[in-house]
Amino acid sequence: MTNTNDTPDSQSSQKTQKARQTDDEASQDAPAAERPAPMQVLREARAQLSELTGLAPESVSSFEQTEDGWSLEMEVLELERVPDTMSLMASYQVELDLQGQLTGYRRVRRYERGRADARRGGGH
Repeated sequence: MTNTNDTPDSQSSQKTQKARQTDDEASQDAPAAERPAPMQVLREARAQLSELTGLAPESVSSFEQTEDGWSLEMEVLELERVPDTMSLMASYQVELDLQGQLTGYRRVRRYERGRADARRGGGH
């Protein structure tokens, strides 16, 4: 019997197996590397919401990455009035997957452009 663990051929085979394992581990991390950049997510979210609602988002008031993807809040002009301060605005909560594809949205607030949020805490 001979011990083949120390032969040059077996050492080469072991190195090849380790290299394959490293390549496999790197390919498992590839989806994270394929995630879009935050600015790309913002642009895509605006375009997708606009296409679905027919309304153009004016600004993004909240943006964060979550375990499942991205969560944004966008301000949208729903009804233009004169003067502009009386136009009706809306805040939309928008959810996207890890690749930046819209998975859902909902209107969470509607308000006149010229109105500030009501104070909280009992003061008038």
